[in-house]
Amino acid sequence: MIRYKLYKSYNELPNAWDETESNDLMLSISYFKALESASPSNIKLYYVGVFNNETLVAKVIVQHVRLYLKDMFRNSSSSKLKTFLRDFLSLFLKGNILVVGNLTHTGQHGIYYASTKIKINEVLNAIFDAMDALKKQIKTEYRKKIRLIMFKDYFLNDPIQNASNVFDHTNFYKVKVQPNMVLDIRPKWLQIEDYIADLNKKYRTRYKRARKKFDGIERRELSLEDVMNNATQLHSLYSNVSNNAKFNTFYLPYHHFYSFKKELQDNLKVFGYYLDGELIGFYTLILNHQSLETYFLGYDSEHQYSNQLYLNMLYDMLDFGIKHQFKSIVYARTAMEIKSSVGAKALPMVMYMKHTNSMANKTLKVIFNFMKPNKKWDERHPFS
Repeated sequence: MIRYKLYKSYNELPNAWDETESNDLMLSISYFKALESASPSNIKLYYVGVFNNETLVAKVIVQHVRLYLKDMFRNSSSSKLKTFLRDFLSLFLKGNILVVGNLTHTGQHGIYYASTKIKINEVLNAIFDAMDALKKQIKTEYRKKIRLIMFKDYFLNDPIQNASNVFDHTNFYKVKVQPNMVLDIRPKWLQIEDYIADLNKKYRTRYKRARKKFDGIERRELSLEDVMNNATQLHSLYSNVSNNAKFNTFYLPYHHFYSFKKELQDNLKVFGYYLDGELIGFYTLILNHQSLETYFLGYDSEHQYSNQLYLNMLYDMLDFGIKHQFKSIVYARTAMEIKSSVGAKALPMVMYMKHTNSMANKTLKVIFNFMKPNKKWDERHPFS
């Protein structure tokens, strides 16, 4: 018999949770512990275990997010119609939503299931039942009504796409989102020089120019103590980037990077850029089995352009991935053009969503189809 169990915290999860190998650090108890200790203030975590009799066969992370859509758009759209539709959307979506997945990280880090022991349709039906129970629980405990349910970030070849009929039957609809930028590391790349040799002349020159502008800046891996001692500056640099983003759904707390480094230890790397002894930039990496996942970063505006900090970060992330024999670098979404100039490819992604009001759900489907992301950037081809 298929059943589910809802958990409010990582410390309630059964021992079988980590014993059920998902090959995804971001579905592990250690990651949940880190996220719970340093989650954005508008996000509350829940977990769903799906059981076949007494055997755990699927594990799911769900986030209760307090969301005010109009606040997410930091800069106005150039289209008056899209600005109007954005404001109209905020009337429907402001308030509370449930996200099956992880809003703080790009990608499908929300569901794992043992495909030999349970079908994806059965997993989804168990999740739907859990969402119904969670909606009632939130209504009782917090007096909040859930307006939207979202399953986020699936590649087009994800097994969940085979269950589109289940989503259709429950009135969820598919929405295109920005792609995930992923660079596959070629087996022959044993050091960064091998990567440089594969670049065409234009991008080899670009690489050398960026590295030249980086002269005088010291790269340094930060220990847990370093992260603690630099917490104020790290958060300030992160905020500088976050506050200039066009779209955002959360804001990391002051102690986020320290908490993550403390809990994830060597699975989280923090690298700082120093100029004349001052921390002017940093980036973080999550070591997720065979994938190197880029995490949050920050830099000061004064040195970003003159020293090409961001581009050098992308190169340094790749250098780390090659040296440590990862199979891919997950550069995530945003800044697609510059990431493609390093060699990352845009992999399309979709999410499934449903408004809990049937009339609003029909309206939102029309609006989201109109507002779906268009490719407004030029893909670069550094190897051709």
